[in-house]
Amino acid sequence: MRPKGTHSGTSCEGSAQAGLIEKLQVLPGYSQELGLDLRRAQDRFKWFLASILFAKRISARIAAATFRQFENQGVTTPQAVIAAGWDKLVEILDAGGYVRYDFSTASNLLEAMTKLVRDYGSLEGLYDRAADSHDLEERFQGLKGVGPVAVNIFLRELRAVWPKANPPPSPLATGLARKLGLAGSALMLPGLESALVRVCLDYCKRRKCPECPIRDDCRPS
Repeated sequence: MRPKGTHSGTSCEGSAQAGLIEKLQVLPGYSQELGLDLRRAQDRFKWFLASILFAKRISARIAAATFRQFENQGVTTPQAVIAAGWDKLVEILDAGGYVRYDFSTASNLLEAMTKLVRDYGSLEGLYDRAADSHDLEERFQGLKGVGPVAVNIFLRELRAVWPKANPPPSPLATGLARKLGLAGSALMLPGLESALVRVCLDYCKRRKCPECPIRDDCRPS
């Protein structure tokens, strides 16, 4: 016999979890905030470029501003990056405020895009060559300056677009999910991992709890 109140409590908990998930899923991902449609191949490359910028130990605001500079200069394809050359890339990076990593990022971008074009032809070609999600991650990390953080940033927002895009969840997302009482499987829902990372970076780490969109659902640590 079910103890009194058990069903009701479980139902309330499930309803609260569903409400929390709904709040998280309406938060825009970084690619969406940049105005990118990841169903389009050209925007997927733009997001790849942005992901490389976001992966460094630099503010998201500066990374986004620097990506806008690449857009403004029309440097948003592998070929355009190569054609721009090192000096122009440094100029673009500096204009966006990416001065801390300007030289190394310019060098890495040139080498990475040269290898991408030479070995795969395009970003889509790299994806097509990958046997599975692990192989996809390995191939991306074979590009100069593209590490696990950049790969996670890039692929987690492509889960609903590329079947082979299934990176291990970010530790930031898993940590916050545990604090919120979310099941690990919830991280596979569209947009949820990206939303958790954003909440962690934009509110938790900055101690902006009163402004957090899920403050009422958070369990104090």
